[in-house]
Amino acid sequence: MSGLGIYVHWPYCSAICPYCDFNVYRAGRGDNAPLLAAIEADLAGHAARFGRREVASVFFGGGTPSLLQGQEIARLLEAARQAFGLTPDCEVTLEANPEDGALFAEQAQAGVNRFSIGVQALEDPALKALGRKHNAAAALEAVSAACATHKRVSLDLIYAREGQSVDAWRRELEQALSLPVEHLSLYQLTIEPGTAFARRLERQQMQAVDDELAAALYEVTQIIAAAAGFEAYEISNHARSRVARSVHNLIYWQGGDWIGVGPGAHGRITSHRRRIATQAQARPGDYIDAVAEHGVGWISEAALTAQEAADELLLLGLRISEGLDRARYAAFAGRDLDGGALDWLRRCALVDFDDARVWLTPKGRILANKVATELSFASS
Repeated sequence: MSGLGIYVHWPYCSAICPYCDFNVYRAGRGDNAPLLAAIEADLAGHAARFGRREVASVFFGGGTPSLLQGQEIARLLEAARQAFGLTPDCEVTLEANPEDGALFAEQAQAGVNRFSIGVQALEDPALKALGRKHNAAAALEAVSAACATHKRVSLDLIYAREGQSVDAWRRELEQALSLPVEHLSLYQLTIEPGTAFARRLERQQMQAVDDELAAALYEVTQIIAAAAGFEAYEISNHARSRVARSVHNLIYWQGGDWIGVGPGAHGRITSHRRRIATQAQARPGDYIDAVAEHGVGWISEAALTAQEAADELLLLGLRISEGLDRARYAAFAGRDLDGGALDWLRRCALVDFDDARVWLTPKGRILANKVATELSFASS
């Protein structure tokens, strides 16, 4: 299993996308120094609370952390190094918007060795509908800028967009797969409550893709990516090789530990045989105040129950191609998965399993959450 991860949430964006339900705020002209100092102190506070462990992955997410200058990223990485220590091959990922491509070189020099670029679409009308500030040409320029740093490059794309056909998505995906990148995160558009898209849907100003078309788009995604040599090592993530897989996301999916710092960040730490869930204050000002007062930015710290920890591992572990580690599930839950439920799900062609692992079939991947719910209910 992967080592300790650090997730750094940078909450500011130059614009809020209509599909986004993350903890984000419109970037102003304010000074970044107070929030940077709070994140540095929060890292030290986590180390004091949970002890020093070498870090295998640092992930700058958001928000739009590619708004940060190289020297600001270097400052936060040095704080992580001082608080915990970084492994020699520590993966440092930066979520990046294409319009920030001019900063990629200095960000790479600061220590970023993996760019995750939010391309989202390669068609201008679709980008406009998604509320993105860049166009397709700018997206391709950003990919070139990231590749010029000689660091790892991943692209995010969204499918099942309003009005999108299977043929149009096939062409778009084939274009993305032809680019000199080694990882693609291919997400089906989900309309989350509270977003601008959800309000438009309620007002009948847009239409969601129906389940049948969504399934067809998912299936063609798997076929085309596999044909191009990109293995679906997770339901939505495809890598050209094992070394191109996201170390940080594997920490999540395998039930590993990660520190969450920055406004609204979540963390999971195993301490004294307990699975601790942390959540930081959401508003930047409240977060800065919490760190100043308590040494950490938490709004809450709670020990998950055995079943809560097991259910979380089940939901995430089923998503990866290797499947759920049954021994780790049993360590959390205090018992193995229900054998009758496993047999029934296998007869339904939704899962397969052996003594060590349970994994989804291609049919089961489309119904991953329902399978996890069935196993959780039967095993609790």
